[in-house]
Amino acid sequence: MPTPLEELTAQAKTLPPEDRARLAEELLESLEQAPAPEVEAAWDRKIERRMAEVEARTADLIPAEDVHAEARRRIRR
Repeated sequence: MPTPLEELTAQAKTLPPEDRARLAEELLESLEQAPAPEVEAAWDRKIERRMAEVEARTADLIPAEDVHAEARRRIRR
């Protein structure tokens, strides 16, 4: 006898592709948890610090082309 999960999976597979994609997105979103307040605060501080560095021209900036080239190189490994 199929489990409820197996039954749901079989039913979901009969949906049109657009509906399956929407269902998958909604299920994934339901798994996301809001970050802890202390994590959110730490990210806010880091963002503010980095923005101040960029504005003060003290940040080490890397051109987007270089970043993309490095990403492509790493993917090819």
